[in-house]
Amino acid sequence: MGRRSTVDRSPQSDIYSADYVAETGDPAQDGGRKDHTASGWRGAGGRWLVWVFRVVVWLVLLLIGYRGVTAIMGGETTSGSAPAPAATPSSSFPSALAGAYALQFGQVYLNADPARANQRASELATFVPPGADSQLGWNGNGSLVLQSEQVADVAVQDAHHAVVTLLARVNGNLMELGVPVYYTGGALAVSGEPAWLPAPSKAAVPTPTPPSSDSAFFQAYASGDQATLGRFLAPGTTVTGLNGQLTFGSLAGVIVPAGGDTRHVIATVEWNVPGQASSGTASSPAQLQMSYALTIVNKGGTWYISTIGPSFQTAGSS
Repeated sequence: MGRRSTVDRSPQSDIYSADYVAETGDPAQDGGRKDHTASGWRGAGGRWLVWVFRVVVWLVLLLIGYRGVTAIMGGETTSGSAPAPAATPSSSFPSALAGAYALQFGQVYLNADPARANQRASELATFVPPGADSQLGWNGNGSLVLQSEQVADVAVQDAHHAVVTLLARVNGNLMELGVPVYYTGGALAVSGEPAWLPAPSKAAVPTPTPPSSDSAFFQAYASGDQATLGRFLAPGTTVTGLNGQLTFGSLAGVIVPAGGDTRHVIATVEWNVPGQASSGTASSPAQLQMSYALTIVNKGGTWYISTIGPSFQTAGSS
């Protein structure tokens, strides 16, 4: 065969005449043709690892975002399920401070003397709003003298208003004074004219009649009649009685204190003392007035005697 012509040999690119390490520009060490197959696989493997790394990063970011949203929603749910209680007027209004303030006001308002009218007006001005009556309704005649006062009640209306009721003795008479008090930002003022109110009425304390005031008990006590005594005695109580040494005359007086299911009663009894007639003449028997201390207890609505003994005072003494 004839030799190929050199004309047929096409010019070869430098990339085929000199092998380079991919993406470095360094000529291959063996000086031969570049192994495209090996070089191509190395490039594809690097890009695959990059994509795997990116997927992992996105998964981590998504997980962090999910946990954050869950935590926020969980926090909102917890806060919504247990809301903080709203402040009530009674908790936001300073009742103790208003009471002390009203006491100081009462010291000025419930003392009035024509000779000190100007001083009273000056002192009242520190409690009332500007423009209020300088004497708060007093006409300047007569006098008021405060003997004692104390806070009886603080009726809170809202966070700014309350009425403080003072229990006081003025000119020797017991009375109540309603003082309207206004509060804001730590400051107080008497917001209107006070009201003179009646004093609390005297309660009628119930004083049930215990068995110790029943003459039947002392008659049985004098004779020692156990059957009759047993009707008046508390369970477990034993009283011997006088066994006829004296006879019952009358019940001179009884003191029954109020309150409670156990009370200490004082009963004064007039006894007849049996004896012989003097010098053959008829005469009335001797009488002795004696006081006894009895402890009575309430059992199921019925009063019973648990102890009886001598007393240090009579039923008529105070």
